[in-house]
Amino acid sequence: MLTDTIKAEFEVLDERFRSCGGDQWLVRLHTGDRWTEGPAYFPAGRYLVWSDIPNDRMLRWDETTGAVGVFRSPASYTNGNTVDRLGRLVSCEQGPRRITRTEHDGSVTVIADRYDGKRFNSPNDVVERSDGSIWFTDPSYGIDSDYEGHWAESEIGACHVYRADPVTGRVEIVADDFVRPNGLAFSADERLLYIVDTRQSPSHIRVFGTGEGGSLTGGEIFGTCDQGVFDGIRLDDAGRVWAAAGDGLHCFAPDGTLIGKLRLPEVVSNLTFGGPKRNDLFITASTSVYALRVNFNGARPRP
Repeated sequence: MLTDTIKAEFEVLDERFRSCGGDQWLVRLHTGDRWTEGPAYFPAGRYLVWSDIPNDRMLRWDETTGAVGVFRSPASYTNGNTVDRLGRLVSCEQGPRRITRTEHDGSVTVIADRYDGKRFNSPNDVVERSDGSIWFTDPSYGIDSDYEGHWAESEIGACHVYRADPVTGRVEIVADDFVRPNGLAFSADERLLYIVDTRQSPSHIRVFGTGEGGSLTGGEIFGTCDQGVFDGIRLDDAGRVWAAAGDGLHCFAPDGTLIGKLRLPEVVSNLTFGGPKRNDLFITASTSVYALRVNFNGARPRP
C-alpha cells in the first residue's frame, strides 16, 4: 500500500529545465528494502518489478491496487532488469553471473553467462536494441563481497560492456576501456549509446556513436557527477538524459549540459518510465521506491 508522500523538488540550473515538472508530491510506493535497483514496468500487466539485491529478492507493485508483494525469492541477486519488445523480463543475475530472460510461462532462459569460456564478473544493467541484441555492463560488484552476490576472483580480469545475440548465443565486447561500467541507455533512434562509468573520478557518463553491426565510435565524456556517483540512466522523448545520483536524478540536455535536478531524500540507484503514456517516473532509491507523474514522457523504444 502507499506509505507516504514527499515534496517534489525540481531544481532549475538552466532555463531549458524550467518546463520539466509534474505532480507536487512524490509517492513512496514501498520502503524497507536494503538496496533497491532495476525497476522494470510491464504495460500489459500494469505492474512494476524491481530488485532488492542484498535481500536476494525481487518485488512487484500492482498499479491497479497499490499492493506490493514478493515477485521472486531467492532471485539470484538480480540487479538490473528490462522488458524486451515481446514483454519478457530480461535480468542481470549477479549470483550465477549471467543474463537471463523470463518467458511468458515463467521458465527462465539463459541468454549469456560467459565470454570466451570465462564467467562474467556480475552483470549489472541491461538494455535491448531493436535488432533483438542484448547489451549489458559487467562490473565486479557482485563478486567483490558476499553482500550482493558471492565473493570470487574475476575470471576475465577486467570490467567490460558486452553485446549478446539471444538466438545464437554469441557474445562480443563492445567497449573495453571502463573501470566500472554501470547504467546504459540508447537514444530513441539508437544512433547513440550512453554508458555510465561509476568508479571514475568524477563518476561520469560517456556517449558513443553506433555503427553498422553494433560497432561503437567516440566515447567522449558526456556529463560528470557533482554529488555521489552516477548509476542507472534513461532518456526522455526530448533526448534529455536522466541519471541516478547521490542527491536525486540529474537531468542533462542533449548537448551534455546539466540543466536541472529532481532531488530525493535517499541515494538514487535507477529509474524507468511507465504508465499508459510513459509519463510515470519510477525511481529506486536506497531503501525505497518512488513514483511521480511528470509532464514529459520517456523515450519510446525503436520498433
